[in-house]
Amino acid sequence: MLDILAITTPIYVLILLGYTLTRLGLFARADMRVLGKFVINLALPALLFRALAQRQLGEILNLTYLLGYLLGSLAMIGLGYAWFRRVAGQSATASAVGAMGVSCSNSGYVGYPILLLTLAPVAGVSLALNMVVENLFVIPFLLFLADCTRGGPDRWRSLTRSLARLARNPLILGMIAGLSIPLLGLSLPAPAVRTVDMLAAACSGLALFVVGGTLVGVSHEGLGLRLVPLVVGKLILHPLLVFLALSALPLLGLSAIDPSLMMAAVLLAAMPMMGIYPTLAQAYGQEDFSAVALLVTTFASFFSLSGVLWLLQRSQALV
Repeated sequence: MLDILAITTPIYVLILLGYTLTRLGLFARADMRVLGKFVINLALPALLFRALAQRQLGEILNLTYLLGYLLGSLAMIGLGYAWFRRVAGQSATASAVGAMGVSCSNSGYVGYPILLLTLAPVAGVSLALNMVVENLFVIPFLLFLADCTRGGPDRWRSLTRSLARLARNPLILGMIAGLSIPLLGLSLPAPAVRTVDMLAAACSGLALFVVGGTLVGVSHEGLGLRLVPLVVGKLILHPLLVFLALSALPLLGLSAIDPSLMMAAVLLAAMPMMGIYPTLAQAYGQEDFSAVALLVTTFASFFSLSGVLWLLQRSQALV
């Protein structure tokens, strides 16, 4: 267990450092937006570009991983929406926002640093595969679902705007550029490789610092039983459903996934929800609850991730 804590503790120390220094006033909460823009627009795209450009095309286009993670996430969306709508009795829009919370992981800010410490050889490829699923399928579907529940003629226009934004997203552009290198059989010159490596190296630590700083000022009002299914769904059920989906696909004729990639997919699904969750929820009047949910889930994940890592290590030892 100590070796697991050695992996997870530095992650949350950096988050706590960002929170503490921002709370003390050394950094302003607005600074986190600037630092976050650097991560999103430069560091993460450089990381994705490097991960994809240095791999064979067959490693990148892993259909089992993509389909398994997508099916697990869609199953979690369905369960989450049904729970919030039918059991908790929330509105259709609030239920769609809740489904977003239980199915969208913080793959870049929290997930990648943990993968870097645990599964470094596949960390970059796993992050890129997750970004494909989340940015091209899961998030657009959830935004469309939330808009549909509000009704009105703007739902299709909203979907069109979402797709247009995705086409200009630096993460998507970084992935496309990275994919083009092995696809065209090209190789990067050494100065370009070093430049990209320097940008990518700034990603993990700064991303975690931003997570901590962003949590400053989040209101604690409204904490209650409404948070419990969201925390359980995101940190426990989502990784479980991804694991089941990836385990079932070989029975349907797809090739079995590499054990390291399986572990990476489960770990990424076990991350707290994405940092922009409250921002996306703001358009539907759910920003306050979403911000509290992000805070609680991020800190609860310290314990749940330690448990997931322990289970994955035991499963590897038994194999």
